[in-house]
Amino acid sequence: MTDRRRILVVDDEPQITRVLRTSLSSQSYDVRAANDGETALEIMRDWTPDLVITDLSMPNMDGVELCRRLRASTPIPIIVLSVRGEERTKVQALDAGADDYVTKPFGIEELLARVRANLRRVPPTEPQPAAPLEIGDFRIDFAAHKVTVARREVHLTPKEFELLVYLARHAGKVVSHRALLAAIWGGHSTDQVEYLRVFVGQLRKKLEPDAAAPRYIVTEPWVGYRFEPER
Repeated sequence: MTDRRRILVVDDEPQITRVLRTSLSSQSYDVRAANDGETALEIMRDWTPDLVITDLSMPNMDGVELCRRLRASTPIPIIVLSVRGEERTKVQALDAGADDYVTKPFGIEELLARVRANLRRVPPTEPQPAAPLEIGDFRIDFAAHKVTVARREVHLTPKEFELLVYLARHAGKVVSHRALLAAIWGGHSTDQVEYLRVFVGQLRKKLEPDAAAPRYIVTEPWVGYRFEPER
C-alpha cells in the first residue's frame, strides 16, 4: 500500500506526458498517463486518481467530454491544459466541470503549485479493500501478494500479478490489448502489443496446465484476451 497522492495525466503529445510524469514523480506523486479520454476512463476503472491533468484537444474523446464524464461520477480536481487561442474550448471545459487551467507553454513550477493547491481541498483516495478474490480455480490474496490455482501456489512478479488481477476483475469478458496496456503500463504504452504478449506468455507458463493449449487466458485474435477462471 502507498499513501502517495495519485495523478492521472491525459495528453496525446508524448513529450508532454513524459515531462509531466518525470516532474510529478520527482515530487513523490504516483503518476499514470493516458493519450486520450477513452484510455483515461479505462485506467480509472481499477485505479482511482486524486487529481486529473488533461489536455483539451485529443483524438477519440477530447478534454471537454472527459471533464463532463468525470464530473458526473467523481468530485476529484481536474486541471486542463490549453493552448493560447482556445478560449472558447477552455470555457467549455470549465463549464463541464474542470477546476483550473494552465496555458501551454507552461512553467512546471506553476503547474506544480496548482496541483498542490487543488489537492489541498480533497482528502487522499481511500485505500482499496484488500479482501481476497476467489473466482473459479483462483484465489488472489492482495495483502499477501499471493495467488493459488486449484490449491497450487503460484509465484508471480509484480507486473504479472497486476495483469492477472485486471483480467480476473473482468472475468468472462474480452479485454482489449489497448485496455490492458493502458491499465498496467499507462496510456503511452497502448501500441506495444508485443510487450503484452510476452507477459501473457509468462503468465500462461505459470498458471496453465498446458501453456501451449491455454484454458484460463484465452486469446481473442486481433482483439485481446478473455479470462476463464474455471476449467
